[in-house]
Amino acid sequence: MNTPSGVPVVGMVGAGQLARMTHQAAIALGQSLRVLAVRSDEPAALVTPDVVMGSVDDLDALRAFARGCDAVTFDHEQVPQEQLRALVEAGVAVRPGPDALLHAQDKLVMRRRLADLGVPVPPFAEVTSVADVKAFAADHGWPVVLKAVRGGYDGRGVWMLDGPDPVLIEELLAAGTPLMVEQAVAMRRELAAQVARSPFGQAAAWPVVETVQEDGQCVQVLVPAPDLAEETALAAQQLALRVAAELDVTGLLAVELFETDAGLVVNELAMRPHNSGHWTIEGSRTSQFEQHLRAVLDYPLGATTPTAPAVVMANVLGAKVTPEMSVDERVHHLFARFPDVKVHLYGKAERPARKVGHVTVLGTELAAVRERAALAAEWLSTAVWSDGWSPHDAAAAAAAPTERGERNV
Repeated sequence: MNTPSGVPVVGMVGAGQLARMTHQAAIALGQSLRVLAVRSDEPAALVTPDVVMGSVDDLDALRAFARGCDAVTFDHEQVPQEQLRALVEAGVAVRPGPDALLHAQDKLVMRRRLADLGVPVPPFAEVTSVADVKAFAADHGWPVVLKAVRGGYDGRGVWMLDGPDPVLIEELLAAGTPLMVEQAVAMRRELAAQVARSPFGQAAAWPVVETVQEDGQCVQVLVPAPDLAEETALAAQQLALRVAAELDVTGLLAVELFETDAGLVVNELAMRPHNSGHWTIEGSRTSQFEQHLRAVLDYPLGATTPTAPAVVMANVLGAKVTPEMSVDERVHHLFARFPDVKVHLYGKAERPARKVGHVTVLGTELAAVRERAALAAEWLSTAVWSDGWSPHDAAAAAAAPTERGERNV
């Protein structure tokens, strides 16, 4: 223990919204979270007192950051392997370790390892030339999915090709972008199975969720995944637990899945808190952020039981045109209409399609919960109620006499 009070210090590389929400969980546990930030205005750097400024490419900065930490973990995967291995050699408890994290950093490494384990993945191939894409399509048909092997997220670094696109492929290769190609999966929907695993080997799984995507970006998470057969949900959880054990993951693992007519197919892996798990802050007995801290410190893991029959998380995305109404005023109006909606804003400047926050709604009927979450997220994004609701109409209704002659105040 490295603080005067004996409180453990967890270092999180990165200071985005995941680190910000992890900091909130650390406070409740009496822990101290240190973040490595590139800029002082990053979401976690705005709220966390223990901030070290530095880049993941600077080994000296990483060593200074890790000094005194009981464990070092991540809110993103973009840390060079050589830096991670240098920290491990220096005795730092890096969780997850570099051997595990590599599978979340490199899609080709991940695909090859999962295929070797017999885990269902789409047919894939490395791309070093336009000819590789053409040969793959000759075997598997068009369309195909071209992916950057490293660095892509939220639809970035992914290109759906209906035919050869030599200009795009050659430009990417010339820029030094490692590429792979996959068969386009005919899927019913996208799911996510999230688990946590400690160095001791204890593991825990949350309910399988449906992630609703638009333009390659998650807009909603539905909990539990509606109309998912119990045996399919159990298979998804067991798959995620097996992958976590086989790759020796410590901390969180999110397995993004395609549900197809033939069964489940793995799309991506993330070894950190994940957008598909934000619902757990209010919707689970233990949030993903608390669980991640427990796991990397090798504490016993917490219960993952949902707190309501239906939970929906909706991302708040920057609007095409930023509203004139301030964010604070939008929050004020939202609470006036939906006082039970939980709001999480990340302290990020608004710009089109940028994740600036999320809302969570709990209830008993998924359809009603989902409608409220969608309305709330859209209002915070655009300052427009898409169903035409007006606070003036609501005020008039509240002031109108009831059948007993009383006012609704």
